[in-house]
Amino acid sequence: MIKAVFIDIDDTLLSFQEYTRQAMREGFPKFGIGTYTEDMFPLFHRYNGDLWRAIERGELTYERLLKIRWNYIFEHLGLHGDGEAFEDYFKGELFHNAIVIPGAMELLEYLRGKVLICAASNGPDGQQQNRLKISGMMPYFDALFISEEMGCSKPSTAYFDECFRRLRALTGEEIRPDEVLMLGDSMTSDIGGAAYGLKTCLYRPEYAGEPLDPKPDYIITDLRELKEILPELLKPGKDPL
Repeated sequence: MIKAVFIDIDDTLLSFQEYTRQAMREGFPKFGIGTYTEDMFPLFHRYNGDLWRAIERGELTYERLLKIRWNYIFEHLGLHGDGEAFEDYFKGELFHNAIVIPGAMELLEYLRGKVLICAASNGPDGQQQNRLKISGMMPYFDALFISEEMGCSKPSTAYFDECFRRLRALTGEEIRPDEVLMLGDSMTSDIGGAAYGLKTCLYRPEYAGEPLDPKPDYIITDLRELKEILPELLKPGKDPL
């Protein structure tokens, strides 16, 4: 029986991808970098993902990512610009940006009162909290598990150990990993929670049936689809399909 849902923020509840496109489109001319074209975004997505996976493996710190990210991406895009200055712009604009993914508010409303709702995010604490506030999502959450404040990142054992310690403090009961569903878009940081014993649900709008490793317990292409899955998960002793 599911007692809590851990939900990723970026590209699960709030669209980091759409924000990035907007920041590149508006920021490149402003910083004299050039003109953004849509074929640049897949390269950003790939190389930014490489850096975040290095963080998940403990090979890179978030502070170091902020120093190198855009210079690293500009190099692979064949562009020239001050990556640290662009990072300051990118991070500053993101702090005040919250592009809500379709179905996100409807999902949170549906979950409220049925399970504990916990944000589970790798990222800066103040930024993520502010984005949840301006999106109107903050009142739905019972707990926030944000890596910068916690001092560790998904999917590390230390991160999930601390999540469950805080759940015990919040509820006064021992919630087991198999009583928690991890919902997110990342095969590493989110679906990686399966190694800790969590049930997992991958949100991937473009999913076309390709095999995935590790295989999530559930895969959805629209956040509202979780409303069809949750009633089964709320039944005592119910295992994933």
